[in-house]
Amino acid sequence: MNAAGARPNPAPVPILPVLLGGDIGVYALVRAFHEEYGVCSTVISTILAGPVAHSTLIDNVLAKDLEDRDEVLAAVLRVVEANPDKRVMLLANADWFVEVIIDIADRLPDSVMVPFLSRETLDIVADKARFAEVCQKLGLSIPDTVVVKFGGEVPAPFPVPFEFPVVAKAASSTEYNYVDFPGKAKVHVCDTQAELDELLQTINRTGWQGEFVLQDFIPGDDTGIWSLTCYVDRNGRVTMQCSAQVLIQEQVPSALGNPAAMITEPAPDIMQQARAFLAETNYRGFANFDLKFDPRDNSMRFFEVNPRIGRNNYYVTANGLNPARFMVEDRFYEHDLELEIGDQEVLYTVLPLRLVLKYLPTLALQSRVRRLIRAKRVVNPLVNPVDRKPRRVLYVRSAILNQWRKFGKYAPKPGKPV
Repeated sequence: MNAAGARPNPAPVPILPVLLGGDIGVYALVRAFHEEYGVCSTVISTILAGPVAHSTLIDNVLAKDLEDRDEVLAAVLRVVEANPDKRVMLLANADWFVEVIIDIADRLPDSVMVPFLSRETLDIVADKARFAEVCQKLGLSIPDTVVVKFGGEVPAPFPVPFEFPVVAKAASSTEYNYVDFPGKAKVHVCDTQAELDELLQTINRTGWQGEFVLQDFIPGDDTGIWSLTCYVDRNGRVTMQCSAQVLIQEQVPSALGNPAAMITEPAPDIMQQARAFLAETNYRGFANFDLKFDPRDNSMRFFEVNPRIGRNNYYVTANGLNPARFMVEDRFYEHDLELEIGDQEVLYTVLPLRLVLKYLPTLALQSRVRRLIRAKRVVNPLVNPVDRKPRRVLYVRSAILNQWRKFGKYAPKPGKPV
């Protein structure tokens, strides 16, 4: 057993993971492939970002523009030509990069595997408005939702049929990636009608013609949020599911909505509902669902599904369900696996442990986290014992310590645990 509890393959396979981007989620996938098969990866990015810089597991390739389909295709083909004895597994962990890969898939040689959903399915699930329609059809609980269409007149005040605060976010994060205005965030929480109207009018003045979804704010702190990751094989069968309760989210405005600390725990009810959603949409590849517990009716509300494994995917590897294994067994060996569900308890965190304990809202959660710390069931995707170039070790230590500054600047003062 390796550090993450994965089952090591006795012989490396002739496979080369190639990943677009350079964030912590990309590094987590690189680490997963190395832990399972002992292979290194190629990362194609526009800058040499900290999570992938100075890694002994990565061959970094720089490209000018990863949103240019032709340039991405050319970069991937160069990697393929330089590795004629290997089959390439082409991956990404950002919505817009997933879209690029899907768009160039039919121009890639047969030696390149693309374990993603179809364009038709992507257009359904990546749009939060259409996602809500599918959930309503299947009887899955979602927050009350209203859609705002930009590109024409947006009324002010904009009518919403539920009380404030209101959550406002782009229906398509890929399209919204190209919009820029002061105060832009991944998710906006508007406390008043005036705040909502100001946001909508600001976006409309940019000339963007996309859509926003406005949703009823589900009360409760970060610990009510859940993440569920699934893998659907080439035949449409779900072969892996792993869920986690979020403890603390990132506090920097540009990263709001990203978990910073989580505890893995199986959630059978939402897993079953997710399988129904994935079957209904003819899904393939990894899917990452965001949910939140609603204390008003004790329901679990589905927020969205990301058409990728997710930024915090190492919580899956740490649970003994190495994602590399599911992709390789499915797409490389064409083996049919039975469904595996994560049932281990692990603390996943990118924060210093003292910072985690400081921001936990209950004594029960503090006790649970301390127990996992004592049992050494704690993982940080960046802290890799086999990837220890001095410059990388320095970056990892700095990134972890920098979380104190971020929380000091952006996070509200923690209350006394109850």
